[in-house]
Amino acid sequence: MASAREEILNRIRSAKVPAAPQVVRGYNTKGTGGVELLAETVADYRAIVHVVSDVPEALKRLEGKRIVAPAGVPDEWLIDGVTWLREPLSIEELDRSDGVLTGCAVAIADTGTIVLDGGEAQGRRALTLLPDYHLCVVRADQIAASVPEALHRLEPTRPLTFISGPSATSDIELNRVEGVHGPRTLEVLIVT
Repeated sequence: MASAREEILNRIRSAKVPAAPQVVRGYNTKGTGGVELLAETVADYRAIVHVVSDVPEALKRLEGKRIVAPAGVPDEWLIDGVTWLREPLSIEELDRSDGVLTGCAVAIADTGTIVLDGGEAQGRRALTLLPDYHLCVVRADQIAASVPEALHRLEPTRPLTFISGPSATSDIELNRVEGVHGPRTLEVLIVT
């Protein structure tokens, strides 16, 4: 005679489970959003947004500061007058910096989201979490109109970080607190 446990397991094994219905997904993978929509939606998250044509000129706002620049940041971005901090950096050195300058993998116009994947000009995740200020440069060709379009551009095995505005959280009374889980200030340069 089978034990109660064996009987239950046998019943589970022999159970006929209906096949899951085929779900047809008709996502809109191409949208119409571009530079203007991205600027608007990023700003909705309390980020500072500038649409620029000259990155080195726009970076003059960093003069006199100590800024982390990950590997792969274009040399033309490394303007004079800024103390550029390069890897390897300790957690303490990152915390003492005035901020970080990065590029991105893709930006999503519909949602105002910037996606980092640890690739060129983005660095490891800690670079964009510890400094209190993050300046991200987004080229116009990196803008995807929609989330599905952005996902098609990304490599899913890379460490993806989705950023929608400065780090913020709210307590139970809905008091907003910024800078708890990342930079208090997000500034975005959209390059046309």
